[in-house]
Amino acid sequence: MTEPTASRRTVLCCAAVALAGATAAGCSSSSGGGKEEPKSAGPVDLGPAADVPVGGGKVYKEQAVVVTQPAAGEYKAFSAKCTHAGCLVNGVVKEQIQCLCHGSRFGIADGAVQDGPAPSPLPAYRVAVQNGNLQVTKG
Repeated sequence: MTEPTASRRTVLCCAAVALAGATAAGCSSSSGGGKEEPKSAGPVDLGPAADVPVGGGKVYKEQAVVVTQPAAGEYKAFSAKCTHAGCLVNGVVKEQIQCLCHGSRFGIADGAVQDGPAPSPLPAYRVAVQNGNLQVTKG
C-alpha cells in the first residue's frame, strides 16, 4: 500500500506561508516596526533648545525623540524610531533625519520620507520651548 504524498505545489505553498509568518514576526516583535508609540502622560524636558542647531537637529536616544529646527525658532519633534524596521535614527545631516540601518531619510520640517525603504513619515510630537528648554509631548 502506498502512502499519499503531498504535491509539489502544496509543499511550496506551505513553505511560503511559514516563511512569511516568520519574517513578519521577526520584524514586528524584535524591532518595534509598525508598533504604535506609547502615549506620554505629560511633557518631557529634553534640555536646552540651544542644543538644536538651525537647519539641523538632535537625537535624544533615551527618549526616542528627534528634535529639529528647520528655521530659526521653529522646532519640530518626531519619533526617533524609523518606520521601516524600528531602528533609532542616527542623526541629522544636510537637513535630513538619517537612519543608517537601511538608508531611510526623513525631512526635518515634516518627518516625511525623502528616501526609503521607510514606508511612512516619522510620527510627529508636540514641542514647545519653556524657559529655554525643549518640552516634548508624545501622542
